[in-house]
Amino acid sequence: MSYLQRQYRTLLVSVLVLSTAACLPSKPARVAAVAFTAEDVARAAARQSNPTVVRAGTPAYLMLLDGLIEASPDSARLVLAGCQAYSTYASLFTAEGDQARTEALYARAREYGFRALSTRADLRGALSGTLPEFSVMLQRFRKGDVPALFCTANSWAKWTAANLDNLEALAELPLLEATMERILELDESYSYGSPHLLLGTYLAAKPAVLGGDIAKAKVHFDRALALADGKFLPAKVLYAKFYVRRIQDRELFVRTLEEVLSAPPDTVPELTLSNAVAKEQAKELLEKTDDHFGEQP
Repeated sequence: MSYLQRQYRTLLVSVLVLSTAACLPSKPARVAAVAFTAEDVARAAARQSNPTVVRAGTPAYLMLLDGLIEASPDSARLVLAGCQAYSTYASLFTAEGDQARTEALYARAREYGFRALSTRADLRGALSGTLPEFSVMLQRFRKGDVPALFCTANSWAKWTAANLDNLEALAELPLLEATMERILELDESYSYGSPHLLLGTYLAAKPAVLGGDIAKAKVHFDRALALADGKFLPAKVLYAKFYVRRIQDRELFVRTLEEVLSAPPDTVPELTLSNAVAKEQAKELLEKTDDHFGEQP
């Protein structure tokens, strides 16, 4: 049994015991005790080299977080964990064609993100205001808020991508873009350049009529790749998928993804899971090279 499997078992046993234990003094104490174990599981999952194990165990972890948040709804720490867990699961483990499920996961992550930020400002309530008002509100956030801001913006962008026929979602695009720009101002290097990676993917994937800009996307991808420094493999996968495929450079596409396949996943232990999944995705993209670029003569 792997370390992560042992941690999942410990977590589930803890939930069963704590749900009936009379020796603990209060509900907050029970919630806190399980929350610490849940955080251990999240850390162990990030270091797991076998995505299959995490893919199978994460739904139970999501249900646990939902229960903890329901028991302690004002905990910014828990709702941020919920945002990150739902967003990560949707990003790494949902099938590309499963739009309904992906949308629901990102919607939950986005909601938890708004709640995590609510101690600083009512970002969700500000969606009904003007862009200048929203931009002023964003100035309340500081560098320490970047993890919650990034998770919220990432989930928001992915939720929007699944709702391009929704006028309300489209109307929020300028507010989403302002949020992403604010994150860059606060900490462009967060999580190996992920703010640049998010904005690059967003600009490359968005139709030109909605403000997509492949040239600007390239600037952000270049900066994201520089900050990732070869350690964060999803940067290269997203670069190949959204930028290189868009400019139809077959040679660069293949070379970039082969670099991912040849790279070790565990250079940085806490990136092991993300990198292992990136290698899976790179393999799948390479197998469909002819579909993306046409068969070579």
